[in-house]
Amino acid sequence: MRPSEAGRLHVIAGPMFAGKTEELLRRVHRAELAGLRVEVFGHRLDDRGGQDRLSTHIGRTVPARMLQNAQELRDAVTGERPDLVAIDEAQFFGPSIVEAVEEILVAGILVEVAGLCVTYDGGPFEPIPSLMAQAEEVVKLTAVCTVCGADAAFHIRLLDSDADALQATAEQIGGTELYQARCRAHR
Repeated sequence: MRPSEAGRLHVIAGPMFAGKTEELLRRVHRAELAGLRVEVFGHRLDDRGGQDRLSTHIGRTVPARMLQNAQELRDAVTGERPDLVAIDEAQFFGPSIVEAVEEILVAGILVEVAGLCVTYDGGPFEPIPSLMAQAEEVVKLTAVCTVCGADAAFHIRLLDSDADALQATAEQIGGTELYQARCRAHR
């Protein structure tokens, strides 16, 4: 049975370089200003900020617990009872994050999730599309196409220095040295 005050799910999605982590951290900051108890989590694959920090592509960082799987998230939230749980790079937690987020929501906690909704080859990057379908609020951000400057809803992976060649794995962390934001016309 659900408590009368179930949590709400907000998802921040988009391609690389769209500002997803920046938006997540903006929301975390606002919650802290409002006096809410906030817990921030990221995935261990994202080591841009080190072992205990989230970091954006433009260099903003905040302390965070870096986890490897959804069970670690469940364990971290059990007994803590924060007002808000913020999760970055949620796509790397895999499909089990969907059930873990639902358990947190049922406990009456607000959940802010940020992640890639699209792979480098333009396909859906689960579990973000599934979380988007269940969310009360979805913010889908775009980046700036590196070719023409238009809104970029996609990103491509660079192979060596060839800007149009794609590589084959989906979980390679990197920045502008490995990826570029692209519009539909230039992906």
